[in-house]
Amino acid sequence: MTEIVLGVGASHSTLMNTHWEETTHKDEAERFRDGLRAARDELAAARPDTVVLVGSNHFRGFWLDLIPSFTIGVGECVASGESGTPEGPQPVDVELARHIADELVGGGRFDVAFSARLQIDHGQSHAIQYLLDGLDVEIVPLVVNVFAPPLPTLARCEALGHAIREAVTAFPAGRRVAVVASGGLSHRLPWPDWRSPDGDDEEFMVRAWLDGRNNWRDYDARRRQIVRAAESAITPEFDEEFLDLVEKGETHRLTAQTTEELEKAAGNGAQELRTWLVMAAALGHAPGRRLAYEAIPDWLTGMAVAVIDPAPRGEQGKA
Repeated sequence: MTEIVLGVGASHSTLMNTHWEETTHKDEAERFRDGLRAARDELAAARPDTVVLVGSNHFRGFWLDLIPSFTIGVGECVASGESGTPEGPQPVDVELARHIADELVGGGRFDVAFSARLQIDHGQSHAIQYLLDGLDVEIVPLVVNVFAPPLPTLARCEALGHAIREAVTAFPAGRRVAVVASGGLSHRLPWPDWRSPDGDDEEFMVRAWLDGRNNWRDYDARRRQIVRAAESAITPEFDEEFLDLVEKGETHRLTAQTTEELEKAAGNGAQELRTWLVMAAALGHAPGRRLAYEAIPDWLTGMAVAVIDPAPRGEQGKA
């Protein structure tokens, strides 16, 4: 029997790696890092064999020449290694990954893209670095498009989480599976709508996103300069409301918002909360526990960590 044993949601920021010494909000940063350690300990205690790793793409694994809404890695998986995150091949549970793809696509549940040679960036490798370090697990990587509009709706992301739950629990070989979501909470990145760039920096960004497949590192220095020059735009009130939904098992209420409403409330970076929705739905929207929340302007982001324990057996399968 295959069961989902734990869910984790965690913010990411490569500035943890590249600018730790320059971080002025050290107490907040330490508390967030402690939250990551606590989540890692809970993952270790849950003893998963496999982690379904739900993350975003920052145009180092996908480019504007092809942007699927959802992509499952079903073969090789290579991490880009930018900004001190893990680099190189990652261990994939190919058998479970292909089962999920078969159940979703072949079973008529959900039309997702798949990749037998997937490249991921810090949208997932940040979680590998801080949450899976030292754990003997394989991953099933799932990349959600959160930055290149049109984006999949929030409701569609929740529906995918339910479909993944059904697919995973139907896996006959038997696994203990955790689901980890990486991204959010509120923040604004200096990234344009690729369809209407305004000014030199935005035009540079779009060109990097279009042409970077074979030489993305050539664009990285200026990209980092643009990000570091951005002003922080964190919305703690929104973040507290969202974490309250996590704790109550009511993250599905976020699906009432449109993409535009979410950006207005919490910035374009909050579109990464789609990953949390997928994870929470895969956990049956069981109530969660907050392990950390800190608004860290140096990292431009509302940084949170939460865990969701599976619903009691009698509640399995309920939305």
